[in-house]
Amino acid sequence: MELDNRKMTILKAIIRNYLETGEPVGSRTISKYTDLNLSSATIRNEMADLEELGYIMQPHTSAGRIPSDKGYRLYVDEMMKEKEQEVEEMKVMLLEKKDKMDHLLKQAAKVLADNTNYAAMISAPAVHRNKLKFIQLSRVDAKKLLAVIVVEGNMIKNNILHVKEALDDETLLKLNMLLNTNLNGLSIEDINLGMIAALKQKAGIHSEIISEVIDAVAEAIRADEDLEIYTSGTNNIFRYPELSDGQRASEIISTFEEKQQLTELVHDTLADENNTGIQVYIGEETPMTNMKDCSVVTVTYELGSGMKGTIGVIGPKRMDYEKVVDALKTLKNQMDKIYDND
Repeated sequence: MELDNRKMTILKAIIRNYLETGEPVGSRTISKYTDLNLSSATIRNEMADLEELGYIMQPHTSAGRIPSDKGYRLYVDEMMKEKEQEVEEMKVMLLEKKDKMDHLLKQAAKVLADNTNYAAMISAPAVHRNKLKFIQLSRVDAKKLLAVIVVEGNMIKNNILHVKEALDDETLLKLNMLLNTNLNGLSIEDINLGMIAALKQKAGIHSEIISEVIDAVAEAIRADEDLEIYTSGTNNIFRYPELSDGQRASEIISTFEEKQQLTELVHDTLADENNTGIQVYIGEETPMTNMKDCSVVTVTYELGSGMKGTIGVIGPKRMDYEKVVDALKTLKNQMDKIYDND
């Protein structure tokens, strides 16, 4: 028999409360635990039905209820179904947004280069100071777990964890609850040794799994993906005699082609928490070794949920700074509006 929403809500409340306290759960506790606004008498009737259906049981007379294996199974199946659907929806949304964003950034870099007559670069938005959204542990086979880790910006990381012995549904559920209750919303800087020790103690014989999951979380949060950088207008460099001689031009072109120094520039720009406005680097101030004869002007854009990127213009030291600054500010504002309306 399929449970209606009210019974399912009460069953979930019983299981969550029991997992937290280890004590049988009564109707009065459930009335405070849910937002159903039901009387204790109504909840008792629903709990009696759940007991008759085999989802909960009463360990002894006058005690509250605890989940049965059947109740745990339904709870775990529903939770996994919800999480898998959530993860799939995120993946589809991210792929759609990435395609749109790629096209937008390529076009924006071209327009910026055309409008300024200099070289332009734009980095794809990346999550800065990621925080964990949730963790889902599920069984692949008897000796493998899949850890799905979702961080801010809805970036998803999958890790396979090897376990020494098979975990039953109740243990897996408790580990999921333990990890999510304690870690959700935290950045890697927030997860200290004391917290890890406390989690491992609560996990008991499964402390090794906690260590592996936290390592996977740290890797996901700190993941240094290949930063996508879009460039345009490199040939504009040849318009300026001071940059167009063989060696200088070759070094600048190679910087744009290899993108390593551009990546470092973006990382340096985003690492400055207070850097939200226009930054101007002139000659030797420029952090890129091959750009010491140039000026570089950058601005940071932010798309919410910690998603940030860098827009930059590279040209001669005698560039039209006022025109470049205006172009960067205009593009930043346009991108914000496009994203908000997406």
